[in-house]
Amino acid sequence: MQETELDDGTADRFLLDTPGTCLLVFYSRTCGNCQLAREQLPQMNLPVDWLCWIDAGDNGGLVQRYEVFHLPSMFMARDGVFYGPVDARLESWDIRRQLALAESNYPAELP
Repeated sequence: MQETELDDGTADRFLLDTPGTCLLVFYSRTCGNCQLAREQLPQMNLPVDWLCWIDAGDNGGLVQRYEVFHLPSMFMARDGVFYGPVDARLESWDIRRQLALAESNYPAELP
C-alpha cells in the first residue's frame, strides 16, 4: 500500500488517472483520532493500493464535495470511479468489511 497527500488541486487528476483501489482519508492535524489513524492505517494490511491523505483544514473544496461531517472520514475510489463512504471504526476487520460493502455499491462519478 502506497501513501500520498492530496489537495484541492491534485485529488481529481490523481483519482482519475491512478489504477487500483484508493482509500481517501480526510483528517486534521489537531484531531486525536486522526493522529491515531495516521499511525495505524499504514500498518494495516488493507486491500487497497493507495492510502490518500487529505487535510480537511487546508482543502475546503474537497470537504464540501465529499460532504465530510466528521474526522477522520474515509471514502473508496477505484480506477477513476467513486464507490462511496467507508464508515468503519479504526479496526482492520471493520474497514475491510466496509470496503467490501462499498465495492458492492453502484460506481459513480467522483464528487
